[in-house]
Amino acid sequence: MPERVALITGGARGIGRGVALDLAKDRWDIAICYRTSQQEAEEVKHTIEGQGGKAMAIQCDVSKPDEATKLVQQVEQAYGQIDALINGAGPYHRVSLLEETPEGWSEMFTNNLDPIFYLAKAVAPGMQSRKYGRIISFGMANADKMEGQTHVTAHYIAKVGVLILTRTLAKLFASHGITVNAISPGFVDSGSAPPEELEGMAKKIPAGYIGGVQDTVQAVRYFLSDDARYVTGANLHLSGGWGI
Repeated sequence: MPERVALITGGARGIGRGVALDLAKDRWDIAICYRTSQQEAEEVKHTIEGQGGKAMAIQCDVSKPDEATKLVQQVEQAYGQIDALINGAGPYHRVSLLEETPEGWSEMFTNNLDPIFYLAKAVAPGMQSRKYGRIISFGMANADKMEGQTHVTAHYIAKVGVLILTRTLAKLFASHGITVNAISPGFVDSGSAPPEELEGMAKKIPAGYIGGVQDTVQAVRYFLSDDARYVTGANLHLSGGWGI
């Protein structure tokens, strides 16, 4: 594979970190951004560089349009291009809808949905000029069912929005050689949830076990590969049968 450049938001920890380290092994130049996880971001950068790869870690709040645009400009200036945008950033919290605060409600949309829009607009000119690009975002395994959710309401609605935005961008960019797809995980052990909580959830998963970061990495790799060049606007469930 020729050298490619990937911009990964939320690349300091969890799934984003796993994707960054995996792609770096395959000669991808990596740019990750983080908001607060500076130590973890630097560890990812140093690990990649220690293996002979190229990496940069940039502090950025991609929920702010100006910062998102500057991030893309900084990566393009350093590497000359961005071939893949992987939208891995996005917080999550559980709270009863009637106990949700205006700030908590807004945060779920501001950080899970808005950055995809800002960053897609920012990377579009470069990808369109090269007639090549890959954009991957993360949904939620049962978001396409649009069920009532009493304790993750705003987060869930934001993930439904991710799927709609994915299809819209896919339609807009298809003629430019750019694919836009979503991966919708169920329960994946990315280090963010307590082990006992994951163990309890395993009983509700048809496959009988919790997925790992590597499962997500392989899904990302598929969408980045030439095997998926004709796949756009897709939503890939990664849940062991949960949520379908």
